[in-house]
Amino acid sequence: MPELPEVEGVVRMLKPVVEHKTIQRVIVSPVIYTSKEAGKEAIIKGQTPEQFIAAVQGMTIERIERHAKYIFFTMLKNGEQQLLVNHLGMSGAWFHVAHPDDVTEGKFHKHMHVMWQLADDEWLIYADIRRFGEMRLLHDIADYPPLLAMAPEPFDARASDYFLEKCAQRKYNNKAIKAVIMDGQVVSGCGNIYATEALFRTRIHPGRKVSLIEGEQLRTLFQEIVTVLTESIAFGGSSISDYRNINGEAGSMQHHLQMYGMKKCPMCHTNTEQQIIAGRNSFYCPNCQH
Repeated sequence: MPELPEVEGVVRMLKPVVEHKTIQRVIVSPVIYTSKEAGKEAIIKGQTPEQFIAAVQGMTIERIERHAKYIFFTMLKNGEQQLLVNHLGMSGAWFHVAHPDDVTEGKFHKHMHVMWQLADDEWLIYADIRRFGEMRLLHDIADYPPLLAMAPEPFDARASDYFLEKCAQRKYNNKAIKAVIMDGQVVSGCGNIYATEALFRTRIHPGRKVSLIEGEQLRTLFQEIVTVLTESIAFGGSSISDYRNINGEAGSMQHHLQMYGMKKCPMCHTNTEQQIIAGRNSFYCPNCQH
């Protein structure tokens, strides 16, 4: 699943090429129609495909921002501002191309589900192999309450204290630390990959209860989360499986990971072990992490 660095990379590339451009035509895939007819909602949430097309066609993309793992498109049409919120799910990707056929990687080309034509030779295409991503068109962020519960950005000055305050709460105090730092209401945008890396760097076992970790060690852990997220942004994110930027290119942070997916610890060369925590496979070194 794309985490904060991957989403940040997409946003940084989208901003200069599509901000202030108008969506002239909208196409959604047959899969979205059949999903809605079956009583499900693939990608487009809270609207029928017809309603989505009618609403988005003619909108101008005023601003694109990242909030946690979400992409916020501030849109304007007929003087009315709306917010389109996009989550990439497990395998979502945006492509900025001259023609849909320019999405050449087969697994993405087969799963182009939302296509915006910006000009005769310019398209912005959302492809999603597993279809766990989503788009919600909102009048206000309050229209979707989970967005209001997100933790502050990890780079914000208040984020560290916020993290410590959350860890002290009974709701989190008795949980495994890995589960807590993957909770978007505690740490914004940190998922399985970067939680694994930060815990290894601080020598903390992912299953260790928060109550058994000293406050100063928790603060150090948060600093390492920020550091590894910053490093990953610089390397264009991690392309473990399906992440691509808007040019179809992979990131390179996966070449700099020390623990995620590793068979041996790079420090002591002990065989790594795995444990399912919060539904995710957690890699750790049984010798270095306690």
